[in-house]
Amino acid sequence: MEHHDKREERRPRLRRRAQGELEQQVLAALHAARGPVSAAWVQERIGGDLAYTTVMTILTRLLAKDVVTRERAGRSFAWTSASDEAGLAAFRMRKVLDGESDREAVLASFVTTLTPDDEQLLRELLGRAGAETDD
Repeated sequence: MEHHDKREERRPRLRRRAQGELEQQVLAALHAARGPVSAAWVQERIGGDLAYTTVMTILTRLLAKDVVTRERAGRSFAWTSASDEAGLAAFRMRKVLDGESDREAVLASFVTTLTPDDEQLLRELLGRAGAETDD
């Protein structure tokens, strides 16, 4: 009977990145671009260990969320971030909130950390958003 040492069979594994982390890396790469770029360009910027198909999947998911746009470029697409810095920050905040089970507790905790000026601004923004949905 042959004895195999499990340690010999182990190969070093690349750390598996969470979907949210990958989305943020793709968005950061697109935001750093000076215009529309290919999925291969994004893949290069993120790192070589990520498969091209994975980058395409992430871009397609972000397109469905209206966070990126694409335009035909020959036989493929050129991708662009649909948001400015504020939009990307809001997307990251929403991702954090979506990852929590008790949204109310997270939002309540967040609101208690706001400065009085930020709290007033948030109230005004919520008031405007409510008025827009009433129309």
